[in-house]
Amino acid sequence: MISQKIYLIRHGQTDYNLKGIVQGSGVDASLNDKGRSQAEAFYDFYRLIPFEKIFVSKLKRSKESIASFINDGLPFEEHIALNEISWGNREGQKITPEEDAYYHDILRRWQEGETSIPIEGGESPDEVAFRQKPILNIIRSSNSDKPILICMHGRAMRILLCQFLNYPLGSMDMFEHENLGLYLLTRTQNQFTVDLYNNTDHLAVLKGKVMRVMTSAK
Repeated sequence: MISQKIYLIRHGQTDYNLKGIVQGSGVDASLNDKGRSQAEAFYDFYRLIPFEKIFVSKLKRSKESIASFINDGLPFEEHIALNEISWGNREGQKITPEEDAYYHDILRRWQEGETSIPIEGGESPDEVAFRQKPILNIIRSSNSDKPILICMHGRAMRILLCQFLNYPLGSMDMFEHENLGLYLLTRTQNQFTVDLYNNTDHLAVLKGKVMRVMTSAK
């Protein structure tokens, strides 16, 4: 029986994350200094895992998050299936109170099962789930027991986790995430289980660095 580990991460921090500006699939931002430090910390923590392959979105912030693994010569594939949801007219805009109210109303409707409703000018969860099907088929049909690494984006990751675990898409907000947070899954045949949930142990070293900087500044 095939058993395979899947390391699923969200990209590191960008200035858009820091400033509360919507990115989605239409804003192709790079990592900021903190994001690059997060990527370095993840690499240092997991660089000895014998990943067979890396799957990554087409957006820079995800590719930059796993660049050190690619530089080591690990094979990788870019897939638009892993791109973030399109937030439509909101992309590139700072979240105002009015926009926040609209956003939370959309989330409420999605949680109530209306996942065919898109954000204005953007995608619906159903549409994202549909474009994720090719990557799902690749992973589900694999006969390999070697671990793989997937780097993608918050909302799209929530949708992918629902599909891995056969949850309704309205449940997606149960999957919390943060920049460079890790979900570790085990695939046994076509069944998936979660071993680590939004784990950030690998980022603990960064908290230590922040403390040392603050101490030295006193």
